[in-house]
Amino acid sequence: MKKQINPRIIFMLAASLIASAVSAQTLTLKWKTDTLFRVPESVFVDSKNKVLYVANIDGKSDAKDGQGFISKVAPDGKVITLQWVSGLNAPKGMGVVKNTLYVADLDRIAIIDIPSGKVSFHEIPDAQFLNDVTTDDKGNVYVSDSRSGKIYKYANNKSEVYYENPEIKGTNGLLIEKGHLYFVDFPTGKFYKLDGSKKLTQIGTSGQGGDGIVPVGKDAFLISSWYGEIYLLDAAGKATKLLDTKDQKLNTADIYYDAASKTLYVPTFFGNSVAAYTFAM
Repeated sequence: MKKQINPRIIFMLAASLIASAVSAQTLTLKWKTDTLFRVPESVFVDSKNKVLYVANIDGKSDAKDGQGFISKVAPDGKVITLQWVSGLNAPKGMGVVKNTLYVADLDRIAIIDIPSGKVSFHEIPDAQFLNDVTTDDKGNVYVSDSRSGKIYKYANNKSEVYYENPEIKGTNGLLIEKGHLYFVDFPTGKFYKLDGSKKLTQIGTSGQGGDGIVPVGKDAFLISSWYGEIYLLDAAGKATKLLDTKDQKLNTADIYYDAASKTLYVPTFFGNSVAAYTFAM
């Protein structure tokens, strides 16, 4: 006679394993810079050149004031050049294709030649508040507009609306991963996947103020909430809060994850610093 296994025991074991997995997912502070930056909104890791780029708004996030700049920072947090590229308006998200850095700069894309630091611009008609940038393996550049909800595509010196949906009010973070375009809606924190045929699927919800998106393993993502939180969204769409700095009045803007060093870089916006965390999963 076979001995029956109590279903309750199976459930308890499964719950214990899940709890252990969640508890193992942590963010541990490695270092934090001094408050040298000026409203840092985004961090991007250039692994080829072993440098971090930090986009500094240095003023109001929607002002055409020419005060914005890009900093070059070493992987250990030491500032190499505070104002490497200046004269920008309100620089935010960044992406790299070969030797070119693309930056969302309010109503235009700043196109920076990395070896020389020289910058040119591509104006996007009707753009209002360009925010994040992602690139695909063909060299196409995608930029979100958080006021119109549109996503633009830039290729061959031309830009066009790639996707818009009246249900999406404030597209912010963008990510191309495995041929899909992922994005988060700022007001709601809803996280979406847009496939190659532009079919939209909601995967889950993080916190309000959805900002940066980074991949961390198979079908898992870290998503920042600008208000000071970072969530882990698993393959099932479940969100787990890993960091909350709201009481410290530190924002968590457009993040970047370096898988090689297991380091998450977080710009603190009004905190005027960049923090690095070790992410264990």
